[in-house]
Amino acid sequence: ETPHCLVHTMEVEESSTHPTTALREFGCEENLLSRPDGSASFVQGDTSVLAGVYGPAEVKVSKEIYDRATMEVLIQPKVGLPGVAERSREQCVRETCKAALLSSLHPRSSLTLVLQVIHDDGALLACSLNAACMALMDAGLPMRCLFCGVTCAIDPEGHIYTDPTAAQERESRAVMTFAIDSAERRVMMSSTKGSFSVSELQQCIAVSQRASGKIFQFYRDSVSRRYSKML
Repeated sequence: ETPHCLVHTMEVEESSTHPTTALREFGCEENLLSRPDGSASFVQGDTSVLAGVYGPAEVKVSKEIYDRATMEVLIQPKVGLPGVAERSREQCVRETCKAALLSSLHPRSSLTLVLQVIHDDGALLACSLNAACMALMDAGLPMRCLFCGVTCAIDPEGHIYTDPTAAQERESRAVMTFAIDSAERRVMMSSTKGSFSVSELQQCIAVSQRASGKIFQFYRDSVSRRYSKML
């Protein structure tokens, strides 16, 4: 089943119930590739994604947009060729990046983001979003806000888990991933799979908004550590 991807700006008040916002351990490394203009690896538990950003660069005339940059996202699976699942994730990442980037500052140019899956142990789309944001920051591209990805899973009993493992995703009846912006904690994009109620959706959005604070703090700490080494 292909996940449903929806790009929007929606704000939902937090529910009175507070599911756990436990996240697996994070890790990242920036500027680790020499050829891209920006690069980063991001690790969440045993899920790992490597991202490289190329551009702004010259764009083919057929793809040229006169008032903004053309954004392209390519996801390479760990093994084999990209399939339907990768195309769906590419759309989600691309639309999130387009919403965050100030692409009008680079008209008639191209931006290409390449994501290589190193290992998938759950929350792959969220990890891809986080790797993408870190790589865009490393490239120094102008952005109206940062973003992060948070995945929630709902088990058959209705319990909500954040940042699930692959095993937890397989046992769940619904999996949702949200892209959250750093400015107002709004939902920029959602990808949902499975069956859930409106109330469960609202709870997952609320818990993702709370969990995003931990990820944005990790971004700040990572950048601070990187530049403090240069001083």
